[in-house]
Amino acid sequence: MATTDSEILAVTGNEAVAEAMGQIDPEVVCAYPITPATEIVQIYAQMVADGKVGTEFVAVESEHSAMSAVIGSAAGGARTMTATSSQGFALMWEVLYVAASYRLPIVMTTVNRALSGPINIHCDHSDTMGGRDTGWIQLYGENHQEAYDNCIQAIRIAEHMDVRTPTMQMYDGYVISGAVGPLRMLTKEQVQQFIGPYRAINPILDTKHPVTVGPFDGLHGWFFEHKVAQNRAMDRALTVIQDVADEYAEISGRQYGLLDPYRLHDAEIAIVVVGSTAGTTRTTVDKLRARGVKAGMVRVRAFRPFPHTAYAKALEHVKVVGVMDRADSCGAQGGPVFLEIRAALYDSDPQPQILPFLYGLGGRDIYPDNIEQAFAVLQKAAQSKKRTSTERRYLNLRKD
Repeated sequence: MATTDSEILAVTGNEAVAEAMGQIDPEVVCAYPITPATEIVQIYAQMVADGKVGTEFVAVESEHSAMSAVIGSAAGGARTMTATSSQGFALMWEVLYVAASYRLPIVMTTVNRALSGPINIHCDHSDTMGGRDTGWIQLYGENHQEAYDNCIQAIRIAEHMDVRTPTMQMYDGYVISGAVGPLRMLTKEQVQQFIGPYRAINPILDTKHPVTVGPFDGLHGWFFEHKVAQNRAMDRALTVIQDVADEYAEISGRQYGLLDPYRLHDAEIAIVVVGSTAGTTRTTVDKLRARGVKAGMVRVRAFRPFPHTAYAKALEHVKVVGVMDRADSCGAQGGPVFLEIRAALYDSDPQPQILPFLYGLGGRDIYPDNIEQAFAVLQKAAQSKKRTSTERRYLNLRKD
């Protein structure tokens, strides 16, 4: 039975995730603090100290050590979680690949923050978009509620026997992590029943069934086959992500998908966006609809694996699609989301125009007027008989 009448709490996004972790009660959490994710593990460490959870909390000396310890814990047979952000995420880089290649069902919350330099501690998506090909499943959340819900669902996704792949869930630094917003929680009993008991696969601490972990897999080994197996698990994860979301909806009353369309059914122009900016974009869509403009929106939820078929179907009737990236891909034709959407729609007939927009780098504010400007570009392109230039367009960029 869905808990739609549960109490509404006022919490920060980090508090929401800490509460989710408390209800999950993993056996091990290894972490190193970094702004703006520090509060997650700080609150959780206090839960451990107060005896509210049975977790072994391991405070390490760096984020590289955190991921290394997480790998050891998960390989040993324990349900394991962590959290990080930005430079800490980057410091984990080489071991992120190790966690994925070992097929360890680790769950990590990554609070999005710009990568330096120049030095910056504010929100953009350059950290996790930079790690999009490390072999981890990626779920992007919009708000406090989704930060909580994605954290719980990520456990089921990562541990599913068709997947067994580490999963990271993300939300915007400061905008969600430190700001106060509404949260409806499940009970701990509901969460425990939903995630079920942990099932370790080939744990290295099972001395009766010894396994080899981390061997050299060289020229005449099976490295190629292992990578293919990883990618096939990613393909299967699309179905699992949706199945888990559907099951979660039955107990929470909150439905999620691989993507989140808004007023898209008859839209002629549409914007694809990630994270908290989706809320501002929805408001802009409503404003344009009131003027008779057939505008729509798609919010990105699952980015890895990327549900290209779902995007092709959702946007097949749209004349012009604008893609708003909060991370750039230097030397490419646009940001990471733009490149994915463009590829997804390549075989569409007719093929919509896809235009790239960059915004919010280093935490730069994005206003409704900026999004209206993007829609105005799309509207002009839809009315033109010529193809519009696909050069990057920057929203709220200072003029010289």
